[in-house]
Amino acid sequence: MIIAAGSSGRVDVARARLFASRGAVALALRWFGGEGQPPGICEVPLETFTRALDTLEQHGCKRIAFVGTSKGAEAALLTAIRDPRLDTVVAISPTSVVWGNSGPGQDGEAWPQRSSWTHAGVALPFIASDPYWKRDYRDGLISYRSLHEQSLLRFASELSAATIPVERAKAAIILVAGGDDALWPSETFAKSIAARLAASAKQARLVFDQAAGHRVLLPGETTPRSALHAHGGNDQADAALGDAAWKVMTGHLDLPL
Repeated sequence: MIIAAGSSGRVDVARARLFASRGAVALALRWFGGEGQPPGICEVPLETFTRALDTLEQHGCKRIAFVGTSKGAEAALLTAIRDPRLDTVVAISPTSVVWGNSGPGQDGEAWPQRSSWTHAGVALPFIASDPYWKRDYRDGLISYRSLHEQSLLRFASELSAATIPVERAKAAIILVAGGDDALWPSETFAKSIAARLAASAKQARLVFDQAAGHRVLLPGETTPRSALHAHGGNDQADAALGDAAWKVMTGHLDLPL
């Protein structure tokens, strides 16, 4: 099992230990900001995740899941459409499209905007951030939800190329989203992914809580809120969504609760 956090850059050892405590082989992955990696989420090679799959195979794993959160969920879905070894993707607070970079690339530059990802050395098509967006605040912190919504409208001509073709994935897909996400509209993205799969006669499992935000708390987790931007939701709703998602995940993966 691969565990990938989002733009916080956290190596989610605690979440990996939660799954390991139920008998899974879990790899908490640093996928940017490490030695030899881009310092930001900028043209990150998807081969980073392919190598993680190689490692798990070398440890005898036959059924491999990828649990990704936010940008980690973006990576999980992009990996699944390219690598049939993935059995399951759990996309927590996901996106249905590829976004531009967040932070600098290997060259130390963050501007002009580039794709978050590459594959075989080629940058993936992406939705850029609208340079005319005016900051939106919630509880004294920046909320980026309207930035993503506005960017989708401004760069609508790029939407088709940037949309993740999830129907190509062999993996089963579990989507987890809160309706009060203040970072980006993950519930809209999750429903779009589910609809795209349904149109191809495939089915995703959607776990949803209207009151939850971007941060989803699995059982026992105490992940702090960001001091830089708004998450939305609240501790109770975020934990309730996490509990519901945990039951679905463990049931699907045949792990004990």
